[in-house]
Amino acid sequence: MSNFSKARTVRKPAAISKHGIVAAQHRRAAEIGAEVLAAGGDALDAATAVSFAIGVLEPWMSGPAGGGAMMVWRAEEARPYAVSYGMRAPQALDPNDFPLSGDGVAGDLFPWKRVVEDRNLEGATAVAVPGLVDGIGIAHERWGRMPWRDLVRPAAALAREGLSVDWYAGLVIASAARSLARDPDAAALFLEDGVWPPVGAWTALTEVRLPFARMADTLEMIAANGPREMHDGDVARALAADVAAKGGSLRHEDLSAYRATIDEPLSFSAFGGRFHVTPTLTAGPTFADTFSRLEALGPADGEGERLVAMATALSGAYANRLVRMGDHESPAAPGSTTHFSIVDRDGNMVAMTQTLLSVFGSKVVSPSTGLLLNNGIMWFDPEQGRPNSLRPGSRCLMNVCPVIGEVGDRRFAVGASGGRKILPAVAQLSHRLLALGDDIDTAFHAPRIDVSGGAAIIADEAVPGEALGHLAAKFRVRTAERLPFPYAFACPAGVMREGTVNSGASEPSSPWGDAVAATS
Repeated sequence: MSNFSKARTVRKPAAISKHGIVAAQHRRAAEIGAEVLAAGGDALDAATAVSFAIGVLEPWMSGPAGGGAMMVWRAEEARPYAVSYGMRAPQALDPNDFPLSGDGVAGDLFPWKRVVEDRNLEGATAVAVPGLVDGIGIAHERWGRMPWRDLVRPAAALAREGLSVDWYAGLVIASAARSLARDPDAAALFLEDGVWPPVGAWTALTEVRLPFARMADTLEMIAANGPREMHDGDVARALAADVAAKGGSLRHEDLSAYRATIDEPLSFSAFGGRFHVTPTLTAGPTFADTFSRLEALGPADGEGERLVAMATALSGAYANRLVRMGDHESPAAPGSTTHFSIVDRDGNMVAMTQTLLSVFGSKVVSPSTGLLLNNGIMWFDPEQGRPNSLRPGSRCLMNVCPVIGEVGDRRFAVGASGGRKILPAVAQLSHRLLALGDDIDTAFHAPRIDVSGGAAIIADEAVPGEALGHLAAKFRVRTAERLPFPYAFACPAGVMREGTVNSGASEPSSPWGDAVAATS
């Protein structure tokens, strides 16, 4: 039985404005993006500033040493673009360095067979080639209006200020303290005396901060020298040397050879509207499969039948994904990801997802750069001869699912964090916004289900009893409350434009997430 109150309600009203709006997992990052919009910046300018800022404010989720993907809508062209900046396996990586231990499955995100010493999960051996900075760099070069340096420097200032450790930050750090303590540089950055998670007093307002001075220096260099500093400059050389010194396979040549891409999205019609998603190595194709199945099921009468139809479509799409791409994540543990969505006054939109993969990535910090490193190698199956098997130079398969949807004069940009839980959340929100005509406030507060390949469907405790009965008649169902920690469901953020009015929302249960409107 749950210990939590059944009478408690949580609401987070959507932001509504004729000016631009930023919806993100951290309010301060959203405020920085809104300031860029108020200064005349494009949605892509705001995305650049938010991307770097949120990597400082929740460094365990994402940062310059990660990867991801985004969807971009350009209002003047009335067309979408997909930007891919996923991680890759280093060229020097040898699959033989990841022998199977015979001890069952790994205990983190994926149900792979366990590797000796968990070398694909933690430590420098788990570090893949990052792509985030090049991805935001090529997008800014194409669509940005404000100087790159002015968009990165707010993040450097945040790092110089240090990470404020409130109760939520302390909880997240404590959840990974044992692993962080194994890397001296991670322990020095995040733990007190290299051992204890930082906490404030129970009964007083305290100001505990973690100094990120070296990260601030790195961000200043990226601001001054441009995005390729992360791949060709002194930052790249220092990062590669640190990983090599700790036993990883990442080299400067991998960073230098990396190129993000701007691609044609996967676009398709559904329910009288149209969706645009990332085309490959993401959950975009599975999102399209879900809506194809959902539409084929025909009209659903009432919330219960709608939930059954959604669960059926998601289950079928996930089964198809596993056959084609390989089972690459356990539904039992969330990933380390962040998502934010932006709309500017002109109707340009960005739905951007970035990640380190696991919470705190590889649990390794590069001492020369101050950056927390990804564990992208865990995205690969260590068993050879299977879909998504580990190979040098291969691109990582991700669960990110940024979406642009449009119907009539309504357009929206949504996405989420939460690993394998991302797709079900984004599909349900998108269905509500496009097919049911919900406003963004209603859609984000509506109860959801999680159908992500596990033995049971997880239903929000707020699902009405009659609808829950419909679902339980067809599927094995468990219920869970939408809480700040741990997340039983994904953590979405989205914006919408209807006519000339913008709106935005973030996950109601997220303690930091918010949607912030620009002042002009």
